[in-house]
This record gives sequence, structure tokens and C-alpha cells, in this order.
Amino acid sequence: MRIEHIAMYVNDLEKTREFFMKYFSAISNEGYYNKKTDFRSYFLSFEDGARLEIMKKPQMEDDEKFLKRTGYIHIAFSLGSKEAVDELTEKLKKDGYAIVSGPRTTGDGYYESCIVGIEGNQIEITV
Repeated sequence: MRIEHIAMYVNDLEKTREFFMKYFSAISNEGYYNKKTDFRSYFLSFEDGARLEIMKKPQMEDDEKFLKRTGYIHIAFSLGSKEAVDELTEKLKKDGYAIVSGPRTTGDGYYESCIVGIEGNQIEITV
């Protein structure tokens, strides 16, 4: 068994799509639009086959996103090396994204950084 994809609702579909394409080399499909419901989505595919569906529909609630809460809290991307983690973390920082932690080696041995990415969603960048 494998996870087929992860999905997230967003306010700005195009900006979110560009974020994942720019920083994580996502490949996007052409998108989907349901005229009846005004639902829109893109599937973003990553190098190893993982997929993220980003979606938008009218009248969504946009509660504040606390980093310490129950439920899904972050998505993690493995870049393959410490140098890649350092480089992407610095690039995101320069582009104005908040660094939550790292880059650092965690107590359980992961080399990682965590950032607050697009629309306040936490992203972990690891080896």
C-alpha cells in the first residue's frame, strides 16, 4: 500500500502552484475546473512520483494555522543532501519565508529545516 496523494485547499491556487514548481520542482497538470461548483484543482507531481493536489472552491473557511496543534501539521520534502537543504532553506529565507527551525540535526538524527511556506503551511525540508 502507498499514499496516492495528499490534498490541500488554498486561497490562491496559481500562487501556490508556482510556489511548489519554483522551490520543489513540481510538475503541474493542466488543471481541473467544475463549472457547476466552481471547484478548481491542480495535481502537482514530484520527482519520485509523490503527488500533491491543490484545490480551491468558493466559500472556504480560512482559520488561523497554529504550528502546535492536532491534525496534519506539515509536508516533508527529501532533497538528498545537507547542502541542498541548506541552499533551499537560504533561498526561501531570502524570499521572505519564515524559518521555524534549522537547518539542524534533530535528536532523532534527521538533518532538516522547517519553514512557514505558502499560505502559512509548514514545510519540512530534509535530506
